[in-house]
Amino acid sequence: MIFFPGCKINIGLHVVSKRADGYHDLETLMFPVRGLCDAVEIIRSRTTGVEFTSSGLPVGGPVQKNLCVRAYEQVRRAYPISGVKIHLHKRVPMGAGLGGGSADAACVIRGLSQLFGLRLSISTMEALAAEIGSDTSFFIADRPAIATGRGEVLTPYGLSLQGYRLVIVKPDMGVSTAEAYARVTPHKPEISLTEKLALPVERWRGEIVNDFEESVFSQYPQIGQIKRQLYDLGALYASMSGSGSAVYGIFPRRHEIPTGVFEKMFVYQEDMR
Repeated sequence: MIFFPGCKINIGLHVVSKRADGYHDLETLMFPVRGLCDAVEIIRSRTTGVEFTSSGLPVGGPVQKNLCVRAYEQVRRAYPISGVKIHLHKRVPMGAGLGGGSADAACVIRGLSQLFGLRLSISTMEALAAEIGSDTSFFIADRPAIATGRGEVLTPYGLSLQGYRLVIVKPDMGVSTAEAYARVTPHKPEISLTEKLALPVERWRGEIVNDFEESVFSQYPQIGQIKRQLYDLGALYASMSGSGSAVYGIFPRRHEIPTGVFEKMFVYQEDMR
């Protein structure tokens, strides 16, 4: 079985408060990006456990800590499944705030449910995914949603960006999520994100913010420069996704960005549907 897990962007991100368990309460809209995706192949094996291989962008780190492997182990602890082989072809850049690894893990949960006939419900798979990462649950249903709590409490939100063009730019650097949280000051916004999202896209600039940007831009000026360049190129709205380092711009449809503008950076463009 072969799957193509995509990624996401965050439209607005408020770090509301720090919790007693050390996590933070958030308010953000997660929006799926399906054209920029990895590929995950899952097949049964005659061995016990999971055999993991990868290609494409290097994933690094110990195999047992890979989110695909952790997803398999999470399902195996709850259900009687046998061994599998998982191959990940990595295309979504890491350390970007795009949630590519979380999408891969959610894909494995969905894939194992199909492969072994578990017929797991969406809510059951979301609960399994929440144990792996704060944004992993989002990729189970993979639809626009307001995320609160640690990011695992999801409320579907009917936002369409049809008729716009999305441009994602990632510089050759990553941002540590833990470091980003350590530098941000939690606060509750006066106006909820859902109220701001009701505005036309053309009015989001200056209204919908990502709380991580101030500290990340001060530490990595190049990331802030990308956002300014996207506006200079005609973006209606631009923002860093998650805790960075990727920055995206929402443009009028078919608004091409010259590839040479962001030299030696990862650039992805698609017309939203």
